[in-house]
Amino acid sequence: MSVRGLRMRYGAADVLRGVDLEIRRGEIFTLLGPNGAGKTTTIEILEGFRRRSAGEVSVLGTDPEKGGDDWRARLGIVLQNWRDHTRWGVRELVVHLSRFYDAPRDPGELLASVGLTEQAGQQVGRLSGGQRRRLDVALGIIGRPELLFLDEPTTGFDPQARHEFHLLLTRLAADDGMTVVLTTHDLAEAEKLAHRTAILVGGRIAVCGTPGELAREVQAQSSVRWIEDGRERVLSTPDPSRSAWELHRRFDGPVPGLEIRRPSLEESYLELIGRAA
Repeated sequence: MSVRGLRMRYGAADVLRGVDLEIRRGEIFTLLGPNGAGKTTTIEILEGFRRRSAGEVSVLGTDPEKGGDDWRARLGIVLQNWRDHTRWGVRELVVHLSRFYDAPRDPGELLASVGLTEQAGQQVGRLSGGQRRRLDVALGIIGRPELLFLDEPTTGFDPQARHEFHLLLTRLAADDGMTVVLTTHDLAEAEKLAHRTAILVGGRIAVCGTPGELAREVQAQSSVRWIEDGRERVLSTPDPSRSAWELHRRFDGPVPGLEIRRPSLEESYLELIGRAA
């Protein structure tokens, strides 16, 4: 997937101001940004739901504005809010929708993979919020899409369900070669799942890369801790490896209590957003 010079204007307001992205096949890619940064608009353009004002976009080799039914069948989309088919049974709905695909996933295996086996005979409208979210995800991947868009997918999940869902996404990307584009406000989730992350600020991509690359780009500080003269010492530094090496030379050997803590994705994100503000 490639995006070059993507722009979107609503009236006199520029929401996207020249977004460039390259998303690789088989990777889990996270798009982060504060409210109003343009995340939803970007994703809707990539999904073919919104016409852009300018720029070039190619998704699975096709311009989303020109994508037909065959192209759409290669996409999986899980919206943030979707409330429909409340009177259907869970398994009944999955089986029904599976008939629209040439090579769908097995409904029973699919429900097991999202933790809904026990709810298979239950009406959709009687599911809890977290269970309904898991069903949304199941419906998004039933057709074995090459590219899956997920908008806040684990909202309402308990810790066990979130862990199992993370394993499922990782397996889909690794074994099936599925590309996953994820938007989330859960920075810990993004750091755990994503191969790469882009941070959208003010309609532009501020930084893009692995969590380590983002930290270096933003120059968020690492902390180096050690014990000296019976007291804990702490040093904030953008280059913790050099600081540890200098301490090793000073102590002429192992450094007592040496601990290096590199900035998390959340700390890098907050540093960047703070600068933008």
